Amino acid sequence: MTSTAPVPLAALAALLADGTRATFCLTLLDGRAWSAGELARHAGVAASTASEHLSQLVGGGLLAEERQGRHRYVRLAGPEVARLIEDLAAHAGLGAARPATLRAASAARALAGARTCYDHLAGRLGVAITDALTTRGLLRQDAGFALSDEGLSWFAVELGAPLPGGGRRPLARPCLDWTERRHHLAGTAGAVLCATALERGWVGRIGSGRALNVTRAGHEALARLLGLTGLEAGPDGPDGPAPRSVRALSGRAGGG
Repeated sequence: MTSTAPVPLAALAALLADGTRATFCLTLLDGRAWSAGELARHAGVAASTASEHLSQLVGGGLLAEERQGRHRYVRLAGPEVARLIEDLAAHAGLGAARPATLRAASAARALAGARTCYDHLAGRLGVAITDALTTRGLLRQDAGFALSDEGLSWFAVELGAPLPGGGRRPLARPCLDWTERRHHLAGTAGAVLCATALERGWVGRIGSGRALNVTRAGHEALARLLGLTGLEAGPDGPDGPAPRSVRALSGRAGGG
């Protein structure tokens, strides 16, 4: 018997089949809440068009909405949605397209070097940290991702950021990096590591986008904690501000 009701998978695919809605979801992979007006300007669409698309994404369960006065803010509905968007971006091969301009190439390099993927670190930085954790026996990858006892101790003692217990979210899980085609660390451990790096100034955002720059303090901390040396600096070197072109465009290229 054939049902006339939409198949859930087809309905979900239809939500992401529109370029504007896909752009919104990719942009929100930075883990922050954006206003409807900000997303409209970012995607280059009218406010009324953005509002219509956002309503569909909220209704489909991909975005969560919050209103403050006249302003409407949206974010991804949770880490499961972020993982879905990141996995689709990896399968779509978003990093394969050749940038059309120098600015786009600079933005793509910044994103590939280091970026946030919802609430954890991605790009070459994220993969390098994951490799270092694995080499030191802190993270196991033989049967999925799992922190060893030494890994739990490392977060609590060496990093000084104990992992919270309980909750349904896994402590560690793999997330396929769409630029590196390898896995980086996600889950609670990935979120704690990213939040710690941002709070302590080891990485800084390049403008308002997802791209990150490793600071001098970050180079020193990662060398001390994980033996990571020779990390690639951002497009502006380990300290100073990013060039204006990168600062303005770094959030417009690519997926998670």
